[in-house]
Amino acid sequence: MKKIVVMGGGTGNFTVLRGLKKHNVDLSAIVSMADDGGSTGILRDELGVLPPGDVRQCLVALSDSSRLMRSVMNYRFENGGLGGHSLGNLFISALEKVTGSFERAVEEMGRILFIKGKVIPVTTHQVRLKMILNNRKVLEGEKEIYLSHEIDKGYNKIYLEPFPESNPHAISEIRNADLIILGPGGLHTSIIPNLLVGGVSKALKESHAKKIFIANLMNRKGQTTGYKVSNYLNEIVKHLGEDIFDYVLVNSQMPDQELIEKYAEEGELVENDMSGPRIISAPLLGEISESRKGDTLIKRSLIRHNSKQVTKELMKIVDHL
Repeated sequence: MKKIVVMGGGTGNFTVLRGLKKHNVDLSAIVSMADDGGSTGILRDELGVLPPGDVRQCLVALSDSSRLMRSVMNYRFENGGLGGHSLGNLFISALEKVTGSFERAVEEMGRILFIKGKVIPVTTHQVRLKMILNNRKVLEGEKEIYLSHEIDKGYNKIYLEPFPESNPHAISEIRNADLIILGPGGLHTSIIPNLLVGGVSKALKESHAKKIFIANLMNRKGQTTGYKVSNYLNEIVKHLGEDIFDYVLVNSQMPDQELIEKYAEEGELVENDMSGPRIISAPLLGEISESRKGDTLIKRSLIRHNSKQVTKELMKIVDHL
């Protein structure tokens, strides 16, 4: 059985894991611990726990429990004292308090959800993601970085404070992997934070695994405005120290023009400007959700990766390992 490690955070990890769990592979998700927005941020500040949000998404993605149970873990209270909190976030935080260990809490939650694979925090230290822009403005925390519209004007430094040592279990998974997948996900908020943890970039460079980068579908206005696939890759390589990728998976499918226009205020489509034997170009767009909030189409569900198509391309690589 081939060992696959998926690195990142948020919905990108969810998409990849949800598809791969249906195949006969040994799966591990290494998750960024930089999240400090929304429910996760409140729980971090008020309870002193490690961020549960991205971990919860990975656990639900890998879960073989009922659809109802998965929905309950993702359920978000709409009002009252718990307004904005996801039940799964509260559950993981409670388990951390009871067990005294975030890793143990994640393991117990994994058992409850009958997950296929492992979910491993990249570090077990409390950290905050920070960025110093070229204009000397300091963005404090992942939430501020995520909301910023100034990053594409240039930044001087992105770092974790305090500088954290990596989780030994995460390093072990990287060293023993057959395939390592990085992305898709927020460049500055989901992908790069993993590479800022002590020992992670070194382990990735030394690992004998095949490595694949999955490029994003859309740019984020004010952060990756005008970025092409090579810009994403170069930014990641800058933090790794060298180009380690054997493959780059890019989308070849064009959304409807109407859809692109609806998304315009969020960002534009990422253009592929790379070619060569390591570039895998395939139609990767998911079906369009018609979910509505009032009369406004929810933008985050407009253009996203098709889990089945992404998995199909990844398994072609796995089958030749």
